[in-house]
Amino acid sequence: MSAITSSNLANAIVKLVAVDALPALMGNLVMGNLVNRDFEPTLAQAGDTVNVPIPPTMVANNIAEGGTVQTQNPSLSNAQIVLNTHAEATFQIPDVTKVIAVPDLLRLYMQPAMIALAEKVESDLMDLYSQFTANSPLGTGGSALTEATVDAAETALFEAKVPASEQKYLVVDSSSYSQLRQIPRFSEYQTAGDAGLKTLVDGSIGRIKDFYVFRSQFVKKTGSSPVTTNNLAFAKNALGLAIRRLPKPLPGTGGIVEYAEVGNFGMRVLMSYQPNTLAQQFTVDILYGVGVLRNQHGVQVRS
Repeated sequence: MSAITSSNLANAIVKLVAVDALPALMGNLVMGNLVNRDFEPTLAQAGDTVNVPIPPTMVANNIAEGGTVQTQNPSLSNAQIVLNTHAEATFQIPDVTKVIAVPDLLRLYMQPAMIALAEKVESDLMDLYSQFTANSPLGTGGSALTEATVDAAETALFEAKVPASEQKYLVVDSSSYSQLRQIPRFSEYQTAGDAGLKTLVDGSIGRIKDFYVFRSQFVKKTGSSPVTTNNLAFAKNALGLAIRRLPKPLPGTGGIVEYAEVGNFGMRVLMSYQPNTLAQQFTVDILYGVGVLRNQHGVQVRS
């Protein structure tokens, strides 16, 4: 068994932070878990452009007997997303050795930083609402969100040929979510069955008109008297979140780096010493960009 040294202890602590940080971040995401996430463990820097492949729309043509199959737009198209956001959150741990013995301490220090990163990603994704211009905005600013408006949003996505197998989402603010919970046909057991009972008891809407409904504190509001809430109805491939690796620090700078990567999400964890506070400092950061992939697969839902 190898001896415990300050060097391998330091590496173990950074690994521990990396293992816990990514699930904590993803657990606080709403929009970030619904959109198309494109991640590759390749190094990049702010300003780089990522080409996100989009499946083509194909139309079969009539052919004569013995002819060949022909299609329109047979090749993949790409949507470009610029990696224009380097977001970081930093926290300090005065006694890192205690983290090894008491893992719950790590969560106390780390949780606020992870929430801050998640909020930045959520806010940037919700900012894209104005770029959905292929479908006319639905609903009226300053008015309650109604069943008819939700129905019209689902119809708009159907007309845009969103595949029936692709999940559709409706992300609304707290007031709109409350309005949906109070629609009698969806909140009573006698009309909605178990779904209505769940709405009454748990406060969770679940699914309406083929939309999975979520609420977010970062739905954008515009105007005044009345204020317009810009909720968003969309399919997964309407929006993209592209993430790439950040490089390690230069040798000799004293920083220890670990990467936390699961599936299509990745982040960097850097540990360094802060002499002013006599504590170890942890910086968790991500390099990403957001963008609209399919304009026709999203619609603004105003309330």
